[in-house]
Amino acid sequence: MVVSRKVEREIIRNKYVELLKEYLISLGEDVQTFKSNEFGFPVVGCEGNEDSVVIVVKVPTGANKGLEPFDLYGEAEDYERKLKEKAEKAKKKEADKAKKIAKDKEIREKKGE
Repeated sequence: MVVSRKVEREIIRNKYVELLKEYLISLGEDVQTFKSNEFGFPVVGCEGNEDSVVIVVKVPTGANKGLEPFDLYGEAEDYERKLKEKAEKAKKKEADKAKKIAKDKEIREKKGE
């Protein structure tokens, strides 16, 4: 049987939507479907607040309208790189803040003399 890429992606997506839903149901979750590729379940947080977890399953077409396949590993590397850059910026910002606090303290001490 020959199917189009769109239909093939829908078949793959539906397979994993069902697998994930079955797994969550087996854990006792109250799974509710609200779109063909989205479902969720209610949860209670550590403070007793009620929330929902929503799971979206998609099979990306890739770049250039599907002519270039989705690069899962490249996307993962980009994400890791962005996380590292964000952590480095946060460290630098914290160091700059500590320097400013020390400098301000020194200025206040000199004014007090």
